[in-house]
Amino acid sequence: MHQTGGRLSVRELLTQFKETIVIKGHVSRELELTKTLFKEKTKPVLFENLDGYRAVGNLWSTRERIAQAMGVTSVELTAKMMQAMSSPSQPQEVENAPFDKNVLTEFDLRESAIPKFYPTDGGRFVTAGVVIAEHDGIRNMSFHRLMLIGENKFAMRVVPRHLYALHKKAMAKGEDLKIAVAIGLCPSIMLSAAMNLEFGKDELTVANSLRQLCLGEPVCVRKIKSGLLVPAFAEYVFEGRVTKETHDEGPFVDITGTIDPIRKQPVVEIDRVYHRDNAILQIILPGVDEHYLMMGMPREPVIQRAVGLAVPEVHAVRLTEGGCCWLHGVVSITKQKDGDGINAIMAALGAHPSMKLVTIVDGDIDVFDDREVEWAVATRFQGHKGLVVIENARGSSLDPSADETTTKVGIDATKPIGGEGFERVKPV
Repeated sequence: MHQTGGRLSVRELLTQFKETIVIKGHVSRELELTKTLFKEKTKPVLFENLDGYRAVGNLWSTRERIAQAMGVTSVELTAKMMQAMSSPSQPQEVENAPFDKNVLTEFDLRESAIPKFYPTDGGRFVTAGVVIAEHDGIRNMSFHRLMLIGENKFAMRVVPRHLYALHKKAMAKGEDLKIAVAIGLCPSIMLSAAMNLEFGKDELTVANSLRQLCLGEPVCVRKIKSGLLVPAFAEYVFEGRVTKETHDEGPFVDITGTIDPIRKQPVVEIDRVYHRDNAILQIILPGVDEHYLMMGMPREPVIQRAVGLAVPEVHAVRLTEGGCCWLHGVVSITKQKDGDGINAIMAALGAHPSMKLVTIVDGDIDVFDDREVEWAVATRFQGHKGLVVIENARGSSLDPSADETTTKVGIDATKPIGGEGFERVKPV
């Protein structure tokens, strides 16, 4: 079979980005790399010697870089993600992959470049691992952090969603759940893996459509020994099983920069490691820009689709960096009737239950410009008319200010229909 898509592998993309910082000297995987990644939050950093291994962090740390890799603008990418979610297609299976050159059955992951990021962390974590699982004909692809606990074992954080459901089904049959952890991936796969789709909808087919829509080429997949199909141009693939055993997982500095506590989580046993020659371990530094975008951007098309059902025209959606691309958002619309702004608030909050503050603005406001958004609030919003407060709602477990429930707020910063005096005067 013909192989395409290589130009979207991590190593090829790194050569495209002029802002990439290359560090050739030795850097320790224990905390030292964090200082550099934190200092250069929005620039890719390639470590040539992370305790003897190659690694990259901050790769997808700006919207512009993600969009550039996909050949579109940031606004266009949201629209393409919406389209891909509605029209999934099967990826292209290939007969060989670069990682076929190195297949290990004897290994000790404690000797790898897997890092410890913060002094409070419970151990060393894989943070850019996309987990592919399949059971009874249902395939799922999702992000999960993995804490290294032995030479071939991880404790994996699994929230009660789709992978959790597949694991329960497997355990009910007395089976382990077969998985693969793919590391070193392009945005089409990573964004799709973080989408909030219906149970049973295959994120890998959405990734294929997204790449086809943006770049006109398929996602190539390779069948590994367990029978799972994995991205063919991954830098690393860990093949293994989610077992019935549990282990303490955490603490971990999560997206808000605060500490996620210790929990009992499933143990993953790795049976086989595949990697490319001179492989690059992809790392997402928790609690900064790349983490924000990889979690937040895939939720924006979901919000846009929901708001589009409530009001006639939606221009753009942004989960803001100040809100960790998770808790705060901005949506721009064109109103047809007064009340559309309030309806947009309700639809947006319902589409992304973790969001606790959403601001609705008109189409003349750039949602990617914080100054413009604040200007709209300053000149077009009155609390007694445009403020929505919803108490005792389900929120995000990542919000340290929330308890069992949270209070959600909506701000309607749109102009009234037919109102005068709300336009900015522009120079001639």
